[in-house]
Amino acid sequence: MQITDTLANLVSEALESTQASGSLPAAGDVEVKIERPKMAEHGDFSTSLPLALARSMRMAPIQIAEAIASAVPENEMVGKVEAAAPGFVNLTLSTRWLQSQINTVRTAGANFGSTTTGIGQRTQVEFVSVNPTGPLHVGHARGAVIGSSLANVLEAAGYEVQREYYVNDAGNQMRVFYDTLYSRYMQAAGHDVPLPDPAYPGEYLQELATDLLNDLGDAAVSKNKTDAIADLAPESLKRTLDDIRSVLEDLNVSYDQWFHESSLISSGRFDEVLNVLEDSDLVVDRDGAKWFAATKLGLEEDIVVIRSGEGGPTYFGTDIAYHHEKFMSREFDRVINVWGADHHGHLARMKALLHAFGLDPDRLTIILNQIVNFSNEGESVKFSKRNNVMVTVEELIEEVGTDACRFTFLSRSPESHMEFDLGLAKTQSSENPVYYVQYGHARIASILRTAEERGVSFENADLSLLTHERELGLIRKIIELPAVVDRAAERLEPHHL
Repeated sequence: MQITDTLANLVSEALESTQASGSLPAAGDVEVKIERPKMAEHGDFSTSLPLALARSMRMAPIQIAEAIASAVPENEMVGKVEAAAPGFVNLTLSTRWLQSQINTVRTAGANFGSTTTGIGQRTQVEFVSVNPTGPLHVGHARGAVIGSSLANVLEAAGYEVQREYYVNDAGNQMRVFYDTLYSRYMQAAGHDVPLPDPAYPGEYLQELATDLLNDLGDAAVSKNKTDAIADLAPESLKRTLDDIRSVLEDLNVSYDQWFHESSLISSGRFDEVLNVLEDSDLVVDRDGAKWFAATKLGLEEDIVVIRSGEGGPTYFGTDIAYHHEKFMSREFDRVINVWGADHHGHLARMKALLHAFGLDPDRLTIILNQIVNFSNEGESVKFSKRNNVMVTVEELIEEVGTDACRFTFLSRSPESHMEFDLGLAKTQSSENPVYYVQYGHARIASILRTAEERGVSFENADLSLLTHERELGLIRKIIELPAVVDRAAERLEPHHL
C-alpha cells in the first residue's frame, strides 16, 4: 500500500466518524484525493476534500477541514494534521516514522520500490523489431532504451512481463537482403555478378558475404541462385541477429523471446487467421489481391494483406496473424508495441484489427518514439558513412558509453523530440547530468566502503540522530520510489524515473 493510500484511508475514517457523531452532515460519495502541496510549509501531503464537500454539506470549506483534521485517527506515519484555508487538510509525516524507513529500505534491498499493482496481469512489450538486414543504426537506440526500461518498470510494479523482438524475416526486405547477399558472395568468390535492383549497398553485406565464403566455403558458387540463397540464408540471418543481439546487450537490453515472422507462414497460422477473417467478410478479393475490409470497421480505406500475383503477405498481413497469436494463443492481457514515429499511420488500423478479433482495442497500446537529433557541442551532426561519421548503435555506445545512452534517451517522454548532445554526454562536469549522477553514485559507494573498512555497523544505528532537514528530506525523496514506479507503470512513461 502506498503512503497516499494510507493517508486517504485515514481521511476517509475521519470523515465517517465526524458524520457519525453529527459534527458534519451526510454527503454523497466523494473520492479522497491525496496530493503533494506545492509549498513545503503546507505539509508533505494535502487533500482538498473539504472544497469538494462544501456545496453538498452547505458549509464553509474551512469548517469542514477543521472537523476532519481534528478527527484523523492517530497513526505512526502522521506527525501533524492541520486545516488550512480555504479548505485543505494538510498532513505532515512523522519524524520518527521517517527515520524508521531507513530500516525498511535496507531490509527490502534491491526489491525496494517494487509494488504489487500489476499482480496477475500478463503484459507483453515488443520493441525495436528492426528488419535483420544490417546493423542497428542510431535511430533505433531510443526505442530500445524506452522499451526495455518500460518492461523493467512494469515488472517492478508486479506485472508479468514478456519482452519480445519480432524478427521480420519473411517480407520483401529480406528478399532484397538475400538477393544482395548472393551478389556479394559471388563477387567475393571472384565472379562478376551485378547487384540486384533494388539492393542494400552497405559495406556490411560485403563483409558478411566474405565471412560466409571463408567459413562455409564456395559450395554455393556452383549452384543456381535459388539454391545458393537457400544455403546462405540461415547462417546469414543467424549472424545478423547475433550482431543485433550483441549490440542490444551492450545497451543493457535483453529479450525473453525472439519471434520470427516466418513462423507465422510455415506454421499455417497466417492462412488460418486469414480464413477466420474471410468467414467474417473482413478479408475480400479485389484486383488479384486480398484486402482487409477496414472500411467496414470505420476506416477510410481497405488495406492489402496479400499482394497480387506472387507478391505474398504484406507487413500488415503478417501483423494480423502476429497479433492474433499474441492475444488469442498466448493470451496476453495487454500488448505494448514501441514503434518509431513513422508508424503513426498504423495506429487506427491496428485498433481496427483488435475490433475484428472481437477484442477491446484498449488492450493494445502503441507508443511512438520521436526522432532524435544529434549534435556535438551545439553543432548539428549529420550521419554519413561516406564522411566516416558514426551511424550505428555500436558506435554510439563506443562514443559516449551505455549509461549516457540510456540516461539521455530516458530524459524525455517518447513523444517529445529530443537533441542528443554527444559532446555534453562525454563532459566530466556538473553540466552533464549523467556524469553528475555517476559521480554521486561513486561518492556514496566510497563512503560505504570506508564505513565497512572501519567496522561501522548499520544494524544498531541510532536513527533518532537523523533530524536535520536535509537528512529527513533525503529520506522523503527515497521513499517516493514506489509511487514513482506505480505512476510510470500506469502511464507507461519510464522517463518519470
